[in-house]
Amino acid sequence: MSSGNDAAAGDEGTPEGEPEPRGGGPGGGAAAVRPRQPRSFWKELPILIGIALVLALLIKTFLVQAFSIPSDSMQNTLQQGDRVLVDKLTPWFGSKPERGEVVVFHDPDNWLAGEPTPTPNPVQKVLSWIGLMPSAEEKDLIKRVIGVGGDTVECKGSGPLKVNGKALNEPYVYPGNTPCSVDDQGGQFTVKVPKGFIWVMGDHRQNSRDSRYNQSDRNHGMVPVDKVVGRAIVKAWPINRWGTLPIPDTFDQPGLNEQSSAAASLTVAPEGIAVAAVLPVVVWRRRRTDRQESENAVLRHAESTKR
Repeated sequence: MSSGNDAAAGDEGTPEGEPEPRGGGPGGGAAAVRPRQPRSFWKELPILIGIALVLALLIKTFLVQAFSIPSDSMQNTLQQGDRVLVDKLTPWFGSKPERGEVVVFHDPDNWLAGEPTPTPNPVQKVLSWIGLMPSAEEKDLIKRVIGVGGDTVECKGSGPLKVNGKALNEPYVYPGNTPCSVDDQGGQFTVKVPKGFIWVMGDHRQNSRDSRYNQSDRNHGMVPVDKVVGRAIVKAWPINRWGTLPIPDTFDQPGLNEQSSAAASLTVAPEGIAVAAVLPVVVWRRRRTDRQESENAVLRHAESTKR
C-alpha cells in the first residue's frame, strides 16, 4: 500500500546542489554518453593509401629505387628484364663509386641516342612515379666501375684488362667474350681517369656500348660521379634469380691502389733533382775545407820549426 507521501520521498532522494544523474532512468537514454565509434575501413583506406604513397616517394628519393635491366650488356651478371634495387642512401653521406661496383647512372652525354624509348601505359606511369616500378622515361644506364679518379686503365689485344698495371681476373665477363675487344672503334685504349669521374664497362664485353665506345663525347667516355644514381646491391626479380651484387675479389688485389708509377716518379723527381744539384756544392765545400785545414797545418808546423 502507498502512504500518499511516495512522490515527496522521491524528490528528497537527490540532495540540493548536486547534479542530476544521467542515463539512470528511462528518459535519460538520449543524453547518455556513448563510446566513440571507430571509423569504417573504407573511410580509413584513403588515409592509408596517402601514407603509403608518401613513404614510397621518400624511399624512392632517398633510400632505394628499383630499376629494370633493358639490355644484355651486363650478362651474365644481369639478364634483360631483371629488376635490381639501387642504394641511393650512401651517396648522400659522401660515398663515392668504387672499382668493381655495379652502378646506375644518368646518361652522361647522349650515350642512348638512337635507342628505342619504351612507352609505358598510365598504370605503369603512376607506379614508376611512386617508385613501385622502374621509371620508363628516365635515361639511365647500368655498368660496372673499372677505374676511378687517378686510375690508368688499358686494353691491349684481347686482354687482360689492366688497372694501374695490374691485370684483372674477371670471372664475371660473359662466357666466350675476351676481356678486351680487338677493334679500332675504342676497344684498344689506354686512359687516365680524371678526379671526379669513373670509367665503366659492361660484363658482356662484345655487346656493351660503354666508356670505350663513347670516347668522342665531351667527357671522353668518362662518367661524372655526380651522374651516378647509386650502387645496384640486389637482384630482386625474378625470385629465382634473387641475389646480391658484391665487389669481385680481383679488385682487392695488392698494389691496385698504386695509381701510377709515372706519377710517383714525378712526385719524387723534384727531390732527386735537388739532391743532384746540391751534391756538387757539398763536395766542393768539403774539399775546400780540407785544403784550408792542410794549409793551416803546414803553417803551424813552419812556425814551430822556427822557434
